[in-house]
Amino acid sequence: MTIRKLVEKFTEGILFSSSTVTTVTVLFIVYFLFKSGIGLFYDQPVDRDYTLSINASNPVKELSSAKIKAIFNGDITNWSQVGGKNEEIQLLTLDQIGSYYSEEQLGADYKNIPACVNDYISKNENVLAYFENKYYPAHFAGYKLTLPNISLKDFLLGKEWYPTSTPVAQFGVLPLILGTLWVTLLAILIAIPIGLVTAIYMAEIASERMRKILKPVIELLAGIPSVVYGFFGLAVLVPFIQHLFNLPVGETALAGSLILGIMALPTIITVSEDAIRTTPVSLKEASLALGASHWQSIRLVVLPYARSGIMAAFILGIGRAIGETMAVLMVTGNAGVMPHSYLEPVRTIPATIAAELGEAPFGGTHFKALFALGIILFIITFIFNSLVELIKSKK
Repeated sequence: MTIRKLVEKFTEGILFSSSTVTTVTVLFIVYFLFKSGIGLFYDQPVDRDYTLSINASNPVKELSSAKIKAIFNGDITNWSQVGGKNEEIQLLTLDQIGSYYSEEQLGADYKNIPACVNDYISKNENVLAYFENKYYPAHFAGYKLTLPNISLKDFLLGKEWYPTSTPVAQFGVLPLILGTLWVTLLAILIAIPIGLVTAIYMAEIASERMRKILKPVIELLAGIPSVVYGFFGLAVLVPFIQHLFNLPVGETALAGSLILGIMALPTIITVSEDAIRTTPVSLKEASLALGASHWQSIRLVVLPYARSGIMAAFILGIGRAIGETMAVLMVTGNAGVMPHSYLEPVRTIPATIAAELGEAPFGGTHFKALFALGIILFIITFIFNSLVELIKSKK
């Protein structure tokens, strides 16, 4: 075997190893993502170190997370509102137990708190207590509530995202999904027509000298870090929108859409322009020979021929907009509420993950919820990538 063949075999082995390692790494990341995210639906919305408890004679043995939230917010004040007796609900927490027992009764270093908790709950039928597990005695006289696990339906259709609220966290991602799609929709409506018109100009109208100037500039825009776009939006677009519409704050969905539209333009322009330039010269010459004008040739020959590449550019631009994190985080206001107007703050899925993952305890419910958000984003991105491959496979 010659040296040349040995080099070729060695190179082939390196390429095969690199592709194998890359594939395995991607599969491992996907496995870890789904494993961590799906674990959310095996957890309860109450922190694992805390317990909700009631008097053993209380007929209410189960409460949903929404009802518990309403009780602690003061929206529900009587047990009859949740299927119990006509008695006022009395909340008991660690901060309140000192109002019912003296320091001497609580003991040095509060070592008698478990006995006091047990005593108070056993004597008061209308109490709803919320304590750390370490404050419950081994032989507890009350009843510990068991909340249902977080369901997929509540997760996807819930309208409140409060992952750190106590005593129960709220993991409703509908505002985040709609916020992501809401911002992306307007961004694409802005970027697609501008990007397509620019691509047509560069490919069919601009002189070669002008094209050599515009092409590197547009490709340079694609390399600008997203945080720079975020600073631009925060310093220029946000104050402009605030003053233009007389808003209390300028961090709105509109600001996020404008930034995403600008960021998606380089991808749409570059891919569309390359697709348009692949149109055979013979087709354009035939169109002109039949009496069509330059613009008619572009509209009736060039664009139909390049439509697969143009559609791929649109979908890649949408994918870039959906997955953007830092710029959107800086200009949209990060309000996890249902979007009703482009002049209101919103929150997107990537921005939520970026803002909260560093503060979520590893392996906790909040941590798993953020990975479940990652699964949603992965599925959306996978759908768009599949569409790209489907469109590119068409002639």
